[in-house]
Amino acid sequence: MALGLNVVIVVVQVVFGIVAHSLGLLADAGHNLTDVLAVVLSLVAVRWARRRPTGQRSFGHHRATILAAQANAAMILGATVLITYEGLRRLLHPATVNGGMVIAVALVAAAGNLAAAVALREPRGAHGHDLNMRSVFLHMAGDAAASVGVALAGLIILLTKGHYWLDPVVSIGIGAIIAYHAWKLLRSTNEVLLESTPAGLDIAELTAVINSMDGVEHVHDLHVWSLSSDVRALSAHVVLDGHPSLEEAQVVATAIKSIIGPQFSIAHATLELECESCMDEGPWCAIDDISPVIRGHQH
Repeated sequence: MALGLNVVIVVVQVVFGIVAHSLGLLADAGHNLTDVLAVVLSLVAVRWARRRPTGQRSFGHHRATILAAQANAAMILGATVLITYEGLRRLLHPATVNGGMVIAVALVAAAGNLAAAVALREPRGAHGHDLNMRSVFLHMAGDAAASVGVALAGLIILLTKGHYWLDPVVSIGIGAIIAYHAWKLLRSTNEVLLESTPAGLDIAELTAVINSMDGVEHVHDLHVWSLSSDVRALSAHVVLDGHPSLEEAQVVATAIKSIIGPQFSIAHATLELECESCMDEGPWCAIDDISPVIRGHQH
């Protein structure tokens, strides 16, 4: 639905933007063209992410959606640079704009983008906040708001029979707003690719929950990262009370996973169970301790 609506909007805005000499409409068409590419890219990524894991891709293809979101953000920033350049050029050399035509086309585009944004909106209460879906939703919602801005500029131009400078100013404003959201999205995708702790996850709270469970003395070397926006993985060393048997240790591990899975949205947890905590000088416990060993082997 979003793809079909945006193809129609782009064609209409380009044709009437040229006829009306409106950079605002052409700027909006440019962003809507990135919407078309964004939806196609996101659709491909979603299909790709559903592929089964393989020997070479043991975690599956979840990162495809993050790469799609990152590409969409970069695409928005690139389009914004071009539109800003053209807007500044138009400010120096204003052109006559057909205000009435701008209003009509911009309102049609706003309605189409709003319908597409509603179709892509995540259900209330959804936990995922998928960056791929968010990138496309931002495209649609941002362009709906931008189209309203273009329509308002067209109305002022129509009523005043002038103020043609408003058209390029609105186009630059549209670019600035959408670029801001694109930059935030780009930062979020980088955090996932750098395997940072997922936004909104409190490591201290997670540690406290594990430490409070029966049979657990304490947890250390805890790492949580994201495979995609809504698929989280965890690894940790868990020191157990006493010296339990393998069967007893497995019961504790299962209990930990059953608690942290739903509460912290951990889809894949790897727990190393210990009777005694790792020695501080142990080379394979923490990443900071591994580096000298790796360097030694390299030398």
